[in-house]
Amino acid sequence: MSMNYSGDSLLGMFLFETTQLLEQLEESILNTEHTSSFTQEDINEIFRIMHTIKGSAAMMQYHNVSKLAHALEDLFDYLRSEENVEIDYSALTDLVFANVDFINEQIGKIEEGATEDDDATELINANRDFLAKIKNEDKGQSSSGEANASGNGKAGDGLQAEKNANFKYSYKATIYFSEGCEMENIRAFGIINNLEEVAGDIKHIPEDLMASEAAEEIKSSGFRFVFNSNCTYVDIHQLLMQTIFLKELELEQVDTSGEAKSDSKTLEANQSQASNVEKNQEATMASDVKKGQEDTTRQKQAQRQRPNLTHQSIISVPVEKLDKLMDLMGEFVISEAMVTQNPDLVGLELPNFEKSALQLKKITKELQEVVMSIRMVPLSATFNKMKRIVRDMGKKLDKEVTLTILGEETEVDKNIIEHISDPLMHLVRNALDHGLETKEDRIKAGKPAVGNIKLEAKNVGSDVLIIVQDDGKGINKDSIIRKAKEKGLLKRPVESMSDKDIFNLILLPGFSTNENVTEYSGRGVGMDVVTKGIEAIGGSVSIDSIEHVGTAFTMKIPLTLAIVDGMNVSVGESIYTIPTMNIKEFFKPVLEDIIIDPDKNEMVIVRGECYPILRLHNAFKVDTDVTDFEDGIFIIVKHDQHTICLFVDRLIGQQQIVVKALPEYILRSKRVKGLAGCTLLGDGSISLIIDVSGLNDLL
Repeated sequence: MSMNYSGDSLLGMFLFETTQLLEQLEESILNTEHTSSFTQEDINEIFRIMHTIKGSAAMMQYHNVSKLAHALEDLFDYLRSEENVEIDYSALTDLVFANVDFINEQIGKIEEGATEDDDATELINANRDFLAKIKNEDKGQSSSGEANASGNGKAGDGLQAEKNANFKYSYKATIYFSEGCEMENIRAFGIINNLEEVAGDIKHIPEDLMASEAAEEIKSSGFRFVFNSNCTYVDIHQLLMQTIFLKELELEQVDTSGEAKSDSKTLEANQSQASNVEKNQEATMASDVKKGQEDTTRQKQAQRQRPNLTHQSIISVPVEKLDKLMDLMGEFVISEAMVTQNPDLVGLELPNFEKSALQLKKITKELQEVVMSIRMVPLSATFNKMKRIVRDMGKKLDKEVTLTILGEETEVDKNIIEHISDPLMHLVRNALDHGLETKEDRIKAGKPAVGNIKLEAKNVGSDVLIIVQDDGKGINKDSIIRKAKEKGLLKRPVESMSDKDIFNLILLPGFSTNENVTEYSGRGVGMDVVTKGIEAIGGSVSIDSIEHVGTAFTMKIPLTLAIVDGMNVSVGESIYTIPTMNIKEFFKPVLEDIIIDPDKNEMVIVRGECYPILRLHNAFKVDTDVTDFEDGIFIIVKHDQHTICLFVDRLIGQQQIVVKALPEYILRSKRVKGLAGCTLLGDGSISLIIDVSGLNDLL
């Protein structure tokens, strides 16, 4: 690259738009692959996407991406212009995915600050070879054409300009972009870049498209340009109508004197006054104009039939700004607590203050909900990425698989989604490789030859459940127990373990029942990655399975990590906060319900259930005068399948807390078990947040 766009807003917009277009393209291909055909609408969409990527990449001077997009654009331009073309749709799909993967790889490098240094020649030639094949042309002629290696292939049949000074036609045009599309000058640059393939002598207003005021001038007066070309009015009109975010196009063909010839009245007047030869020529031109006008009418009708995607009712906001907004919201919540819970107010009767404080609390809660909702994003994008994984793995493993997606509209915090992508990918790959049988084995077992993987998300209180379920061979408990014994992972008698406990052994580090190491499984690290990734965000994983029927992995994750409801408790002079979602109940202990097992472990019986007791003052080495059970209070907390009874001095009260990470110097000095972070209370004191999932290590 000769130009440095690092840190520039143009680069950010290019990366964002290109990524969105590639995701849209991938989803479109996956949705049509099972029909073994592309509709005309699909072909037009793919052509439009590659056309847009080609122009924007050329503008940013990422030439490899631009050339590759151009080659694929040529292929689909032929498909949309020709009917009843005989093609191998499976091979075409593989080819498109190869193009998408290459561009995605280059986008990743650009995001990391590197250059797009990979050569796309091999893929470009593959695209041209495929086009030559469906045209029944000589394959060697297509791939050896070094004249096209620059990426300047034709943009469509009849659109390649003859590069000489004797152009047949002159045109002037004005383009108006849709309101809110932003970066009008950059989009204008893309138009000129596309026109250079079929035109010459191009002049435009504003002249300097990179000038800071260019975008505003185009926004107010439109993008005006004149050029010469050998292409007809209809061809030029069709080319310009492909402009993304196009609101209005004014295109005129002019003669050497500068008079417009595209207006139908002018054409009719010229027809009545010209000689017979001129009449014939103008009649041809009128026919072209009429065809172009009919084309425009059809496109406008199509635009009316589909949603107006160019109208900007949605704006893009950098993630950094959302993170800053969330941080400020957290400080606002803390400040509200400091005002309403100020120790100086204790014992005072202030009815007007209490009324105002109640209103402040109401507004704070509503504002917090709005800010939280801004960060909430649907799981659909993450779920749709699994389609590609299932498709590619199914082909490599020779397994026919259907992926069923439910609840993809479920929303979670953006930061949560970033943490679940890898665990979810591991679970889907495990289900396909390790769970589903081969086609032959399924038929022998009386099952459909096509396996099914179901991906489902649903809200349960303040949590979200994500379930990955397959209809494969299920889990054999005996093989799990045998492998656990071999690896020394069995810590208690099998007789005391439930089916779920046995299945959850799979989640332990280094566990694998797969005897053969493959590209996808057998190393014993996948399930461990899942567990650690989910527990890092306060979630959990559980397994249910029926042999010969199928297996379901359930990930339970919180909606958000930023602001949560908590119960403050005191232990000596220290204050701890327990997330409300983990609390089952709290009660005053009855000594008759306390038992001590042979290993001196304290336990309490509640309604026939026996729970281990964890004294927080012992666990965290805190001095307190409350050491007798009858002087304190019990809190039963639960995480996943583990339930513990905590003994604390007293309850302080419930409040919303802003989760802060533990100070770096503490994390560097020692590993703190049972703590998830800290928060600031209304009186300015600090409370440590209990990590319920890590309390088992403190027993």
